[in-house]
Amino acid sequence: MKPQLYGTTSSGQPVDVYTLTAGKIEVKVLTLGGIISSVQAPDRRGAVSNIVLGFDSLREYESNAPYFGCIAGRFANRIARGQFTLDGQAYTLANNDGQNHLHGGARGFDKHIWEAVRAFAETGAAGVELHRLSPHGEENYPGTLDTSVTYTVTAQNEIRIDYRATTDRATVINLTNHSYWNLASEGEGSIYNHVLHLNADHYTPDDATMIPTGEIAPVSGTPLDFRRPKRIADGLRSDYEQIPWHTGSTTTGSSTAPHLMTAAWCWPHR
Repeated sequence: MKPQLYGTTSSGQPVDVYTLTAGKIEVKVLTLGGIISSVQAPDRRGAVSNIVLGFDSLREYESNAPYFGCIAGRFANRIARGQFTLDGQAYTLANNDGQNHLHGGARGFDKHIWEAVRAFAETGAAGVELHRLSPHGEENYPGTLDTSVTYTVTAQNEIRIDYRATTDRATVINLTNHSYWNLASEGEGSIYNHVLHLNADHYTPDDATMIPTGEIAPVSGTPLDFRRPKRIADGLRSDYEQIPWHTGSTTTGSSTAPHLMTAAWCWPHR
């Protein structure tokens, strides 16, 4: 469980990588942004390959912004027009995604070096706990946020991510992992033929800039109905308005190639 040096940032900061192994899987976690850079796992035939997307070098992680595998925060996803009001106080954030604020702003949690405060290997599990203290006013968010994220790999071939955060004043927070998955292995084509099952009767529609409208709509009769397992490609070429907004085929909003993420693009709601 000793870390290895992954590389040095352009500003001279060292970045370590922790390799977590349990069961039949191996997970690599970087101290830069808490990035999951690799998940080596066997397929049904026992062939092992990396099933998350990432880069081959630290420079690419620094210079590109698909948020591969990182901790997205302080606030994952978008805040409309980069503005919110909390306890009567208005806050204005950076608009780094067109007219909206995305994934914590210009320098979100994904772009910081996290401190590895604990690494452990025990019967049936291995893990690492990362810590970061985000000061009051960082990216104009209120409150000092004390955050810990623990990655654990188990003998049952599970990857578990536990988040814990405390603050010294009222704030907003929404943390997640931003891994992109391809179960056919990294670089092996698209995921159109992946079969997806979402136990969701409703979803939250977005506008053209991918901000939820506030409606909770039924998936029934739409291409977003995955209550029975089906291929992702089924309906993807539909003219249903939510599809082009989320696959980058319009000029508004963000351009996002189809992928499997921890937060599915149809925003299931049950």
